[in-house]
Amino acid sequence: MKQMSELEKHYNKFNEDKRLLRRHGQVEYITSMKYIHKYLEGLDKNAKILDIGAGTGRYSVALAEEGYDVTAVELVRYNLGILKSKNSTVKAMQGNATNLKKLEDNTFDLTLLFGPMYHLYTFEDKLKALNEAKRVTKSGGIILVAYVMNEYGVITYGFKENNVLECLKDGRLTEDFKCVSTEKDLYDYMRLEDIQKLNEVSGLERIQIISADGPADYLRPILNAMDEETFEIFIKYHLSTCERYELLGASAHTLDILRK
Repeated sequence: MKQMSELEKHYNKFNEDKRLLRRHGQVEYITSMKYIHKYLEGLDKNAKILDIGAGTGRYSVALAEEGYDVTAVELVRYNLGILKSKNSTVKAMQGNATNLKKLEDNTFDLTLLFGPMYHLYTFEDKLKALNEAKRVTKSGGIILVAYVMNEYGVITYGFKENNVLECLKDGRLTEDFKCVSTEKDLYDYMRLEDIQKLNEVSGLERIQIISADGPADYLRPILNAMDEETFEIFIKYHLSTCERYELLGASAHTLDILRK
């Protein structure tokens, strides 16, 4: 219960919509929507989409407005209230990513698992969430899974915010610079090999993995100061490099795209 209460406290004061509307968040949103649409190609508007950990509905509401049949599951009541207040066609319900008991097997053509992996701290819980997403997705369907990356955590919180010595002393950072998170840290951080192990155990096939935001989070003040023309060029640059494997590990977020 402690994990859930800490998570609710965090999201009761954290505005996810506002984050995705800021310049660095726009990069993540534009990129994620590009790949969502890529894998919706060939499906008609009757395609069923599930958004697990939907937050306040930034993705689910936008997709519903495009005419898709969208179901959203959100753990935090505060977020769920905001989502429902948008008066969209999204079928929104409270639920936990590790146990989607309200949803039937083989229901959805495309499933988004964007938020939950940030806040699950053990391999077992992450695997439960991935297996639940797999269960409710149709055979041949697509699952998009977002992760926060380890090196981003080390570079920003460790070095940029000058916490690296403290983290090494108290065990939040191993000698080989792997983040060790607990519930009170709110976020968990992954390396590419951690993600690959989850896929192998769950039996899901990777189609591709991309960087959702590349260097955008590191460049927040620079992006905010850019004129629109330069920002459009940055978006073009990012979209041209987001599939480059050598850049994935240091981005803030990666998006793993899997087929059931």
